[in-house]
Amino acid sequence: MNLPKELIVENEQSMQLLGQQLAGYLQAGDLVLLNGSLGAGKTTMTRGIGRALGASGTIQSPTFVLARTHQTDKGPKLVHVDAYRLGSAIELDDLDIDFENSIVVMEWPRDFTHGLTDDWLEISITRDRESDARTVSIQGFGEWSRREVEIDLGN
Repeated sequence: MNLPKELIVENEQSMQLLGQQLAGYLQAGDLVLLNGSLGAGKTTMTRGIGRALGASGTIQSPTFVLARTHQTDKGPKLVHVDAYRLGSAIELDDLDIDFENSIVVMEWPRDFTHGLTDDWLEISITRDRESDARTVSIQGFGEWSRREVEIDLGN
């Protein structure tokens, strides 16, 4: 099955499960961009990715530190970036992130990642105002558009 285009994620546990399942396809050099409003579930998904990779430390929003690097049990480091407070791509570059040898998950990426790579996964999360459900739209670019990915949230 090719990468799913859109999923309904019913709760926080399912969002973490989605992150855990995506982690199985991630490798060094991968960039995952997370878009969504405050409270949409970006950090929750990253927590699932971190859990599956055996990331050290607590996965929490790096809003004030901008980026957190987590060692993992299963390969490359996980770098969790929150670009919300960044003013430009130059400020992102100043963080000196090892994109090539890490798995980078970035919240609020805007257009700061232009030119970093030809291959990335972009995920947009929209929260339903009347329930806890989220619509998760997933789009792969470059190599990611051709990867075979299986996701089963049990819905």
